Amino acid sequence: MNPGIIAAIAYGVLAIIGGVLGYVQAKSKVSLIAGCGCGLLLLLSGILQLQGQTWGLIVATVVTVILLVAFVMRFVKTRKFMPAGLMLLLGIPALGVMISQLV
Repeated sequence: MNPGIIAAIAYGVLAIIGGVLGYVQAKSKVSLIAGCGCGLLLLLSGILQLQGQTWGLIVATVVTVILLVAFVMRFVKTRKFMPAGLMLLLGIPALGVMISQLV
C-alpha cells in the first residue's frame, strides 16, 4: 500500500472523528456534516486508489487542501490549538505525502 493511500485514509478517519467530536461537544451540526462529508470523501478516494484509480489521489489532495484552508482560517480566528491547530499539524504532512505521490 502506497503512502498516499495511507495518508488519505488516516486523514479521512481523523476528519470523521473530529466532526463527531465537534457535534458531541458543541452540538455543531456544521462540524458533523463537514467532518463526516470530507472524511468520507477521503476514505472513498483511498479506496479508489486501492482499486488502481489514479484520480482518487487527486480527489484526496483537493479535499485535503480545502480542509487545510478552512482550518487555517479557523485557527487565525480563534487562536486555539484544538481542533484547528491539531488538524493543521496532521494535515500538512498528509498533504505533503499526497503531493509527493502526484509528482
